[in-house]
Amino acid sequence: MMGKVHVLMRKEDIDTKKIHEKIVVVFDVLLATSTIVAGLHHGAKEIIPVLHGEEALKEAENRDRNSFVLVGEYEGITLEGFLNPNPLALKEHIQKKTVILSTTNGTVAIRKASFAKHVYAASLLNGKAVARTLCTNHTSDTVILVCAGSAGEFSMEDFYGAGYVLDCLLSEQSCDWEMTDAALVAREFYRGARGCAEDILLSSRVGRMLQRFKMEEDIYFVAERGILDTVPYLDERKTLVKGGEGCYVGYTPS
Repeated sequence: MMGKVHVLMRKEDIDTKKIHEKIVVVFDVLLATSTIVAGLHHGAKEIIPVLHGEEALKEAENRDRNSFVLVGEYEGITLEGFLNPNPLALKEHIQKKTVILSTTNGTVAIRKASFAKHVYAASLLNGKAVARTLCTNHTSDTVILVCAGSAGEFSMEDFYGAGYVLDCLLSEQSCDWEMTDAALVAREFYRGARGCAEDILLSSRVGRMLQRFKMEEDIYFVAERGILDTVPYLDERKTLVKGGEGCYVGYTPS
């Protein structure tokens, strides 16, 4: 049976009742899923995605203070007592530690998708590895690429990221996929701006906001395509752990 690929434009479009047997790939290119990919690549033990700061603090209760770091923002502002979810600066603080991560959009999208058969986190950084993982393990499944969006609105950079993964996916000689119209449009959008990753991210609404916070270096970093083979996936504890290119996830929610 041929696999099917669809793209959702916003996390709000996830129907939790319909995704139980689906494979979900979540994109929040600026910045949550890029931070997740980079964090696990740089040595974080695991990343716990939470809905908000209050849940993060509750998750931290009764843990050894040296075993975890709190990382979070809301609407671009770093939460009090938390580290900024800045992928470049974080690597100095997360070695062998649990990262409890709260973001406005990306972690919320991952939690909403957690009812799916399998959930992966994707960005431009690991797009090629994600595509190969889908080709290795899920060619008979329905795959939903979820663009987290921002404040309930469409985000251009997430759509571009989904298009990049689709372009990598369709470049795999051994894979054949049925694509919905939304998936076809995402791929064509990416192909039309293939060499413009930095421009896409810098010109997006979230990219402009991050520039106001002097985070241009992070934008340039997360605009790099296919440089990491880390494929984060959600395990049975609803925790993101490190998988590699082509990794197989054995967990299926009940």
